[in-house]
Amino acid sequence: MAMAITDEPRSVRRKWMRRVGWLAAIWLASVAALYLLALVLRFVMKAVGLGL
Repeated sequence: MAMAITDEPRSVRRKWMRRVGWLAAIWLASVAALYLLALVLRFVMKAVGLGL
């Protein structure tokens, strides 16, 4: 009898969820870093008179 996707061992599902969690965490950290860089550049531009 073929094994359904939902019949896979918990360790495999847990490993997959952990990998997705790390992927999401790394993505979120990179987005936050880019946001902070944009804020710093905006501050510098305002400081030298190029602000919007």
